[in-house]
Amino acid sequence: MTPFTERVVRIIQSIPEGSVMTYGGIARAAGSPRAARQVVRILHSMSRKYKLPWHRVINAKGMISLTEDESASLQRLYLEGEGIEFDGRGAVDLEKYQYVPGPGLEASLAAGPADEDYLPLE
Repeated sequence: MTPFTERVVRIIQSIPEGSVMTYGGIARAAGSPRAARQVVRILHSMSRKYKLPWHRVINAKGMISLTEDESASLQRLYLEGEGIEFDGRGAVDLEKYQYVPGPGLEASLAAGPADEDYLPLE
């Protein structure tokens, strides 16, 4: 696993319940602001293996990007179950719900997982 991939996985693992992050926000926090598409690929390929809260990742417009109706409905259901509200356009208020990792992110990424909730990265 590349260092960028490991950082992305740890950032996604850190998104708290009731919050969301955008693909681009994750890429920026992981050190590659132009790598939003790479975040999509990592999320798609590693969600099951690392039990990632995939439903907490949305696009920059605050909307669900999944194109398959069943998956998009499931993502919305999970987010609403965590208390996240959608407006009439189906968008999340990013000012209200967006998670922004704090300044200690780099140190926590370097130190590795803080508790048993994280699966070891290979």
